Amino acid sequence: MGIISTVLGVFGFGIGVAIGFVIGYFLFIYYQPTDVKDPEIRPLVEKDSKSLQQLLPEIPIWIKNPDYDRVDWLNKFIEYMWPYLDKAICKMAKKIAEPIIAEQIPKYKIDSVEFETLTLGCLPPTFEGMKVYNTEEKELIMELGLKWAANPNILVAVKAFGLRATVQVLDLQVFACPRITLKPLVPSFPCFANIHVSLMEKPHVDFGVKLLGADAMSIPGAYRIVQEIIKDQVANMYLWPKRLEVQIMDPAKAMKKPVGILHVNVVRAMKLRKKDLLGASDPYVKLKLSEDKLPSKKTTVKHKNLNPEWNEEFTFVVKDPEAQALELVVYDWEQVGSHDKMGLNVIPLKDLTPEEPKTITLELLKNLNPDDVQNEKSRGQLVVEVNYKPFKDNELPADVEDADSVQKAPEGTPEGGGLLVIIVHEAQDLEGKNHTNPSARILFRGEERKTKVVKKNRDPRWEEEFQFMLDEPPTNDRVHVEVLSTSKRSLLHAKETLGYVDIYLSDVVSNKRINERYHLIDSKNGRIQIEMQWRTAS
Repeated sequence: MGIISTVLGVFGFGIGVAIGFVIGYFLFIYYQPTDVKDPEIRPLVEKDSKSLQQLLPEIPIWIKNPDYDRVDWLNKFIEYMWPYLDKAICKMAKKIAEPIIAEQIPKYKIDSVEFETLTLGCLPPTFEGMKVYNTEEKELIMELGLKWAANPNILVAVKAFGLRATVQVLDLQVFACPRITLKPLVPSFPCFANIHVSLMEKPHVDFGVKLLGADAMSIPGAYRIVQEIIKDQVANMYLWPKRLEVQIMDPAKAMKKPVGILHVNVVRAMKLRKKDLLGASDPYVKLKLSEDKLPSKKTTVKHKNLNPEWNEEFTFVVKDPEAQALELVVYDWEQVGSHDKMGLNVIPLKDLTPEEPKTITLELLKNLNPDDVQNEKSRGQLVVEVNYKPFKDNELPADVEDADSVQKAPEGTPEGGGLLVIIVHEAQDLEGKNHTNPSARILFRGEERKTKVVKKNRDPRWEEEFQFMLDEPPTNDRVHVEVLSTSKRSLLHAKETLGYVDIYLSDVVSNKRINERYHLIDSKNGRIQIEMQWRTAS
């Protein structure tokens, strides 16, 4: 009887469980709660930018921020070059790390630390976008969106107390936003002297570590601790405004400071061609060193003379005698209209022997193209005496100063006052109604200064400096800069304004120097670049 009751009990339990599962299944499938509503569906266009970024966190940075540009070309370049970049970067990393390791290991009684394997893997970094800042300084500033999911294999062997341990780094992920500044920009390849690298926000770094073959990151709490330590340490070293500076070349040498003086004596010209209707010409000579921003120098005009004699002397500061050349152009002066070019030629400075005066007779040419048949016609000759004198060691100018530095005021500056320096660099997109022969006019405390006139040019470059000696800082003053266009041909519209700007000087006094590009008032697109310095004796 006991056996039968046991069997029936087990049988009943099995049937009860089966029936319970069937009932539960049907209730789960067919029972619908009444308080559940259908999800609200809205078009993406109705979402704000913050909500969209939460929904789609992997949107490229050039879509999130219109200031960033796509750099697919850069990613393609890195992808093709990565096998070679990988080897070059690893070789450089070893070269930098090995001396540092050799200096540090004696402190910790470690016998040796060696890289057994060092490769960054086959997956190159990807740049999501690039933002370039436009400044008026001699620098190039770029911000990049960097994402790198790499498969490196970095195996380091450590020996100490007769034991050997290995540490392996793999599965690296880096998300960062670095700012790269190339400054100062110089006229020597690679055209910048230093690289400054900063991080605009704390980077995301994730990687795996194997210690003695075991996954060290699987230890409870180790992963989060290592993550925070790396973020904090990197941020302390390189988070903006802190930066990593890498010098590429000596800025003083790259800026090509003066190395000598070129003395030029324009002696005479012979057998010049007739340009005027009455059978004569009014010649004069323009002289300029190539790669020099200073304006050309001129001789006097010799009226109605085809064989003029000048005997006028000029000096030029030489910065690169191997690349610079003396450019000489003979013009026929005209009282009305543009002056006609009569011929030209050049003297490369590398052809001159230092400290040795030389008299050179130049054949005047139409242009500097050796294959132009027009150069075979005789246009006359120009005789000049030249003498290049390099600076001696004790005559060399001081090293080039930082571009942001400001000179001290000269002796005799009033105590408590200083020297206000205004440098008119250039203008862009000027447009006159009747003519565009721009010059800049500066008004400050009743004094007026003017630059030279640049004829028929919408983008004039002046590079002229004006100085005002003041008894006190001009904290509450302003400078009025006006761009004018003048023409002698137009009687009704001899002068017109191309735009103006008023610049308050409080920032100049507090910062010692500003260099900005200003939009001209009453001009559609005109801009003018002006640099100002406040120099004091202290």
